[in-house]
Amino acid sequence: MSFDFPTFLVAATAVTGGIWLLDVLLWAPKRRLLAEHAGQGADTDITPTDATARQPKEPILVEYAKSFFPVILAVLLLRSFVVEPFRIPSGSMMPTLLVGDFILVNKFSYGLRWPVLNAKFWDLGEPQRGDVMVFRFPRDESVDYIKRVVGVPGDVVDYRGKHLIINGERIATMPLGTYQGVGAGERLTGASLAMENLTGVKHDILFNPRVPDLAPGCRVLAEGPITIPDGHYFVMGDNRDNSNDSRCWGLVPERNLVGKAFAIWMSWDGERSGLPIAFGRIGNVIH
Repeated sequence: MSFDFPTFLVAATAVTGGIWLLDVLLWAPKRRLLAEHAGQGADTDITPTDATARQPKEPILVEYAKSFFPVILAVLLLRSFVVEPFRIPSGSMMPTLLVGDFILVNKFSYGLRWPVLNAKFWDLGEPQRGDVMVFRFPRDESVDYIKRVVGVPGDVVDYRGKHLIINGERIATMPLGTYQGVGAGERLTGASLAMENLTGVKHDILFNPRVPDLAPGCRVLAEGPITIPDGHYFVMGDNRDNSNDSRCWGLVPERNLVGKAFAIWMSWDGERSGLPIAFGRIGNVIH
């Protein structure tokens, strides 16, 4: 069972903020009133330091709430509306993204959404062909997926002979030889490497010319091209023969969008020989 971090952040913000508000409105006035009554019955010949010492202390719960509320609120706002970090757990987006890459996702590229509810309240843009997009998996929305957008509303998408066909035109690819994998990706050494030009977005892909275009069970394109309806997107992994994507389970609805991946801020692969950190990948822009 996955941990629902957005719900935790919203709940923690509400609890700590609620305690702080209750203290401001109810508990703090009572403490001040008690301090005034205590001061009236005390010796008038006391110093300011003594008076401060007699002030009732804030409950420890209130102290913690006041300390944590600003921090939790800042994290909630930043993560919900600006940028969110993710870790790449599989090789479905190789060679663009490797196992162990830590990426940053722009949360406002496709509009601002309320946390937890995921309802869009401000439309700022839509996914474009070639975007590397994070979304909630349509078959289990508690799981986040990352794939490349290859079909947008109105497109007719097909995949034959290891080539994408968009609106009747085969997407150009340029062979780059064979792939040399490292770390967790070493098992893919020898796969065919090519550069794909997806309507102006150039990126590398991997494929195995000796296996079928569609893996067993991936039947979405078995009957031929599919037309993308409004509010939906067709996505594929750059590791074409090792990706569970729209060819297998269908389209991504607009309500499931999370954001656009734009940079790698850390790359850690424990299976890499030598140092597990790939320093050369840190700071790379995702295309």
